[in-house]
Amino acid sequence: MSAEGMEYDAADIKVLEGREAVRKRPGMYVGSTGERGLYHLVSEVVDRAVGEVLAGRAGSVDVTLTSDGGVRVADDGARVGGAYDPDLEAQLASLQLSFGPIGRHATVIAPFRVGLFVVNALSSRLTVEVRGEGTRWVKEYARGVDVELPDAVGQLTGGLGSATGSGTAISFWPDTEIFETTWCSFPVLAERFRQLAFLNRGLAISLTDERPADGVRRVLYQFPDGVRDFVAALDAEVGASPQSDVFGFEGEDARMAGTMEVALLRGYSRSAQIRGFANSLATHEGGTHLDGFRDGVVAAITEFARERGLSTASDLDARADLIFESLTAVVSVKLDQPEYLGATCTLLGNAEVRICVAAAVREHLGNWFAERPERAAKVVDRMLRDPDQD
Repeated sequence: MSAEGMEYDAADIKVLEGREAVRKRPGMYVGSTGERGLYHLVSEVVDRAVGEVLAGRAGSVDVTLTSDGGVRVADDGARVGGAYDPDLEAQLASLQLSFGPIGRHATVIAPFRVGLFVVNALSSRLTVEVRGEGTRWVKEYARGVDVELPDAVGQLTGGLGSATGSGTAISFWPDTEIFETTWCSFPVLAERFRQLAFLNRGLAISLTDERPADGVRRVLYQFPDGVRDFVAALDAEVGASPQSDVFGFEGEDARMAGTMEVALLRGYSRSAQIRGFANSLATHEGGTHLDGFRDGVVAAITEFARERGLSTASDLDARADLIFESLTAVVSVKLDQPEYLGATCTLLGNAEVRICVAAAVREHLGNWFAERPERAAKVVDRMLRDPDQD
C-alpha cells in the first residue's frame, strides 16, 4: 500500500471547540448517546438546583417530564438583586468541565460533571427563566445557540408558582439528532431522587410526569430523619419487621474537612446491606468511609462485649465477620475535597476519612450501648450469633 498522496500537516488538522466539539463527540461528555447519556443531562440540571437547596438559597426542587418530551427543573431560590443571573448565563454559554463533586454542598447523580453548557449543546431547545424581586429574566437557546427573545427582561407575571415568587426554572428538550432515545423513565428518576432526599435531610424534591394518557402522576420525597429513614426503608424492602432501634448520628470533623451521617440496624436479611456515599454519590466500590465504619463498629462491640462479659467475647476476633452478616447501614460523608481512586468516582480514597469515621462510630455507638445496656446486650448478642440461629 503506497503512502503517496497521504501526507498531511498542521493545516489538515481541524480543532473542534465548544458547542461543535460537544455535538461531534457527545459520548466524551455524557458517556453515551443512549439512556446513560440522557439521564446524565437530567442529573446536571437537577444537581444545580439541589445545590441551591444545600447552600441554603432554596427550599425545594420540582422536576417535570413535560407532555412534549421536555424536562423542566425548577427551584424556589431567592434571587437577591433582581432576576438577571450572569453566572448562570456563563454556565450555559461556556464549557466548564469539573470532574467529581466539588465541596460538601455539591451533590451529583452522575460520576463526573460537565456543566449546563453540555446540556445546552445537546438539547434541541433550552429555556431558562429566573424570577426575583418582581422581575423576570428569560433566555432561550437552540442547540446551544442563543435565540433572541423580545421582552426577555421585565416585570414578573405568573409562572414559577406565583406572581410574587422567585426561583429558577430550566427546561430542555434532548436532541433527537443526538440521542437514540429521549424517553426518561419515571421509575428510574423517582428512585434516584428518593435516594437524594434520603441523603440530604430536609430536601424536598418532587417528580411530575405529564405524559401518561390516563393522567398526571406525581411523587414528593422529603425525609426528616435522613439516613435513618434510608436504613429503615432498606430493611423494609427485604420484608423485615419494623425496627424501633435504628442507631444513627451525624457530626463534623475538621481533620477530614467534612461531615458524616451514619445509621445502622441489625436486620433480618441473610446478607449485609451496607451502602456508602460521598457528596451524595454512591461509592459502589467502597472506600475509606466504609473501612472506617467497619473499624468503629467492631471496636465498639468488642469493648461492650468484653465489659459485659458476654459469652462470645473470648473469640470476638474470630467472629468479627458475623457482625456485618445481617447489618443494614448507610454511611454518608460530605467532603470539601473528596479524593477518588479511579475515574468513575465510586471508590473514596481520603485516608483521614477512615480515622475520623472510625473514631466517631466507636464513640457514638459505644454511648448508645452505655445508655441502654440491657437492650444493647441483646443486640450485640444477636450480632455475634450466626443468623441461622435466629
